[in-house]
Amino acid sequence: MSVTGRGVKNAFRNTIRSISITAILALTIALALVMLLSLKAVQARIDDVKASVGTTVTVTPAGARGFQGGGEPLTAAEIETIRKTAHVKTVTSTLDDRWITEGTTAPTGPDGQSVANGTTNLQSAIDPGTLGNRFGTQGGGDNSNSGSAPTNFVLPITVTGTTAPDSTQVADVNSFKLTAGDTIDGSSTDYVALVGKDLAKKNNLSVGSTFTAYGQTITVKGIYDTDNTFSNGGVIMPLGALQKLSSQEGDVTSAIVTVDSVDHLDATVTALQKTLGKSADVVSDQSASADTLSSLDNVKTIATYSLVGALVAGAVIIFLSMLMIVRERRREIGVLKAIGSSNAKISWQFVSEALTLTGMAAVVGVVAGVILSNPVLDALMSGSSSTTGGPTTLQGPGGGRAGGAGGPIRIGGGLSRGITQFGDVLSNVHATVGFSILLYGLLAAIVIAVVGTAFPSWLIAKIRPAEVMRTE
Repeated sequence: MSVTGRGVKNAFRNTIRSISITAILALTIALALVMLLSLKAVQARIDDVKASVGTTVTVTPAGARGFQGGGEPLTAAEIETIRKTAHVKTVTSTLDDRWITEGTTAPTGPDGQSVANGTTNLQSAIDPGTLGNRFGTQGGGDNSNSGSAPTNFVLPITVTGTTAPDSTQVADVNSFKLTAGDTIDGSSTDYVALVGKDLAKKNNLSVGSTFTAYGQTITVKGIYDTDNTFSNGGVIMPLGALQKLSSQEGDVTSAIVTVDSVDHLDATVTALQKTLGKSADVVSDQSASADTLSSLDNVKTIATYSLVGALVAGAVIIFLSMLMIVRERRREIGVLKAIGSSNAKISWQFVSEALTLTGMAAVVGVVAGVILSNPVLDALMSGSSSTTGGPTTLQGPGGGRAGGAGGPIRIGGGLSRGITQFGDVLSNVHATVGFSILLYGLLAAIVIAVVGTAFPSWLIAKIRPAEVMRTE
């Protein structure tokens, strides 16, 4: 019988011991495989987070926020400068505008001037309520001290011109879906628009309907729903079309910049601040990914230490087992040496026995690891997220949108979107088993067997046949 065959056969000499060793090794290999799968899944998610979460930079005119403040709009040249900045993937330009219904009284700002830019035949779908009436009276006039707005006062309609009409970041909402019609081309200059479902309902608009603004006819190409009352009362147009319609050619009131990785975010912000100078405010949302990455890093650390621990435990188990077996078979080893077997052949016999035991354990361990990988990963993610205080989020792109007649800032959309984003990242981490993972499991079993039999093999070389025979 060959040396390898004798080693394989020896693995079954003691059934109870073989089953016990196999079971214990299977548990350690299963744990090692689970931690390896978790490590790879979390690392992939970390890379994804770095490329998608917290990589947004908002650039707005210095001193402006939504429909408040002042300053000068961003120019086409500045937008091109932003686009050419290193590590910038995309730039979404937007222009905000306000339309007041023809024949009604527009709200006024603190200086008494109208906060609406143009007129339209559309009726606002948002009821002024207490807040709208309050902000609608600021700025003086006959009603400035009466606490009530004029009788024909209505809220203006918020209009957004953008190069990305169906972007949730532009709308500052969690979701954006078309309920009718098709989207529009953000690079077009055609007078077409997407209309919020509440505004469409208020004015009996459907796909193909038309309305007027600035004395021009605009065609409705689609109706959208964002599950947000404010956004559903607005209008979205191509950036160039709104610039032309409102005589603001080349003007931009905010730019949403996407960086290729969160690792390059700080450098990109610094470069933009240096390039744009005092003409623009540059704000990043790196904090939106900080807690997410922290939680993922915690899981990665746990998985790494557990993986190393499982491999060490497996090596220790096979080491102690083979050490015990070698001590039991001292006489057998002495006889084999006496009849001419070399240390290398005898050592390989015990290595073959160890490989047989770890091979059986690997089969059981891999099956158990595949079954348990996702439940264990889910438990790790749940435990990690429960110890995190929650993400820090900034307000939406452009510094918020005007919610009332006088321009209060809406911040709810950005916060809820950040929380949703954080939860999605932690809940969508899944382990996947590929052929390479199975090879890793086999390699781990071989490493455990070889490392575990290293010292026992050294002991074999120290055994002298004469001493064994004399003591026996």
